[in-house]
Amino acid sequence: MSALLNKARLREALELAGNYMEDRGITIEVVGIGGSALLLLGVIERPTQDLDLIAVVESGTYLKLDELPPVLAETRDAVAAHLDLAPDWINTEPSHVMDHGLPIGFADRSFKETYGSLTLHLAGRFDQICLKLHAAADRGDSKGKHAHDLRALAPTADELVTAARWAQTHDPSPGFRSVLVLVLTDFGVEDADSELVPGV
Repeated sequence: MSALLNKARLREALELAGNYMEDRGITIEVVGIGGSALLLLGVIERPTQDLDLIAVVESGTYLKLDELPPVLAETRDAVAAHLDLAPDWINTEPSHVMDHGLPIGFADRSFKETYGSLTLHLAGRFDQICLKLHAAADRGDSKGKHAHDLRALAPTADELVTAARWAQTHDPSPGFRSVLVLVLTDFGVEDADSELVPGV
């Protein structure tokens, strides 16, 4: 079974990846979200299996990553073999979040970490609140890992309401709205139903 990534092991993997590309004269900037981003920023301590990437950065612009660029896929595979990591320890599974837009100001709030020729733009705290709330509601689970990560971010009621309204731009359905209300209520937001836009 492939090893999980704690913070130290994740940094080791990223250093190897960055050095691998540096040796080949290749540089790349990508945008990371999710548990690994929170792990790197010290928000959570739970190990994770993968690093979720949603975009590549070119001339300051975020471009959706439907799949890893060949050089990054090759790098991922080499590091996975060396450290006995999951084959998809870097993946683009959540990149669909780019389809309806990231929270306004995402890039300005992101944190940059550089590993050799690899630069990571990590989602900032408020953006992680948006993404984790969306994920928790999307899965209908206010007790799972996404909700656990959301609690670690210690969001205020106002932040949660703003995040929920952003999440509704990705799924405006009445069903999703109902789950959002339940999650917000579970997080202590009073009168959550009146805070959200009507479902369509």
